[in-house]
Amino acid sequence: MLRRLLIENYALIDHLDMTFPGDLVIITGETGAGKSILLGALSLALGGRSDVSVLKDRTRNCVVEAVFEEQGREIPFRRVVSPQGRSRSFIDDEPAGVEQLREAASRLIDIHSQHQQLLLAEKGFQQGVLDYFAGITADVERYGRLWQELLEAGRELEVLDARIAAARRDRDYLEFQFSQLDEASLREGELEELEEEQDRLAHGESVKEQVARVEQLFEEGDLSLEARLKEMASALDRVSVHYPEFGPLRDRLDSARIELKDVRDEVGVRGERILFSPERLAEVDARLARLYSLLRKFGVATVAELIALRDEVSAKLGAAVDDELGRDRLQKRVESLKEACMRSAEALHAARVQAAPGLSDLLQEQVRALEMPMARFSVQVTERPAPGPDGKDEVCFLFDANDRGLQPLSKCASGGELSRIMLCIKSLLARYKGMPTLIFDEIDTGISGSVAEKMGRMIAGMGERMQLFAITHLPQVASKGASHYLVYKEAGPEGARTGIRRIDGAERVREIARMLSGEAITPEALANAAVLLQDNKSKNN
Repeated sequence: MLRRLLIENYALIDHLDMTFPGDLVIITGETGAGKSILLGALSLALGGRSDVSVLKDRTRNCVVEAVFEEQGREIPFRRVVSPQGRSRSFIDDEPAGVEQLREAASRLIDIHSQHQQLLLAEKGFQQGVLDYFAGITADVERYGRLWQELLEAGRELEVLDARIAAARRDRDYLEFQFSQLDEASLREGELEELEEEQDRLAHGESVKEQVARVEQLFEEGDLSLEARLKEMASALDRVSVHYPEFGPLRDRLDSARIELKDVRDEVGVRGERILFSPERLAEVDARLARLYSLLRKFGVATVAELIALRDEVSAKLGAAVDDELGRDRLQKRVESLKEACMRSAEALHAARVQAAPGLSDLLQEQVRALEMPMARFSVQVTERPAPGPDGKDEVCFLFDANDRGLQPLSKCASGGELSRIMLCIKSLLARYKGMPTLIFDEIDTGISGSVAEKMGRMIAGMGERMQLFAITHLPQVASKGASHYLVYKEAGPEGARTGIRRIDGAERVREIARMLSGEAITPEALANAAVLLQDNKSKNN
């Protein structure tokens, strides 16, 4: 239940800190006093829309905190709006998202505002009422999750079918691509190696000729180059006996001779290794031609890219096979979910059909008790051609106030009748939903006289089982319950401000009298107000 409401710097409220009892709480006040401001602040704390317009003082934060008691533990819901319009939310002093705030609050409090009378015309709301009465809301939620799974699986199957169809269209082409690339036995770096080998083979004959010429020059003439160098060294050796400075020159000739001999030997060895094979050259040219052709055909620059393309095509072909196998599994899952949805929808249908007469009778009894003695109420359950997110049923509330034949509720009920019907439905929902706190924002609109008295009794009865806030303009309702709060507006140094305080005794009598007679409070109105309050006190005792 809502134990405390703290409001700082919201609209016309500078500071407000209120605690509330756990039964019926009556809230009244003149039109424009700020009752809607209180509800707006509470809605903000519970995840409602926020912007800077809610700030009374644009230089400081707006803070609204609603403290609920659940199982003996207090849980604060807090919302802070900065002058820059940024909003922060907290549950139990821990940061929380706005959606978390709304979801957690929905289990603790239900705020019925005036526009919610329009919900009576919505078939989704009507079905929800029947589901709560039938006690199948958890089953409906489970069905909804199944339905969502079915939709997602169906979408997966559609995507997979499209992919399989595309793969089938492309399979021949992909297999042709793969065969070309796979049969080529591609190897990274092969192209560069072949190009180098082709260059050597193409010039092998001329290279061998040049090598032979070098060897020939070493031996050409009467004396070989080595013999002539030996002879030169001997001559210098003889000269160095008389002229020692020629000795180093002789040594250099010996070194040159030895080095040239090594060069001659190495030329010979390497020359023998040079191969000139027209057959191998033809093989290399053919292999290069194939690789060049593949590069041009597939629009890439390297063999590595060809290999990557081959692997990609292979993966696509493999994925197509996996998709074919996966489709069977997914199809079975879709069929299984369809069957589960149908079984669940059948069970929901049976439960709704079984509960509809009981809900019809109960609502009819309650509505007739609110001075509609000829009223008839019927909850109609029909099957749709195909199931949807909430089952296969369409629920429609049929109503007849004056024995003119049952018609859909949205087409035949007046505003006052809708108020009475909504009160009856909210009374049922509060009981079957187990909602700890309920707020009625002028649910009694369009009601007066003895009907107002009976609605007040129904509201008072609900307040005995739960915490109930009733914002009302009717004195018959305002006189019920022990806790009465007055919302007022007064002028202050910084302009008008809204406040709320608990009233009792003579002040409460005067407020009820104002509601009876208007601004000019007559002695008769005061007397009548005292009687209303005394009657209520007597009934409570």
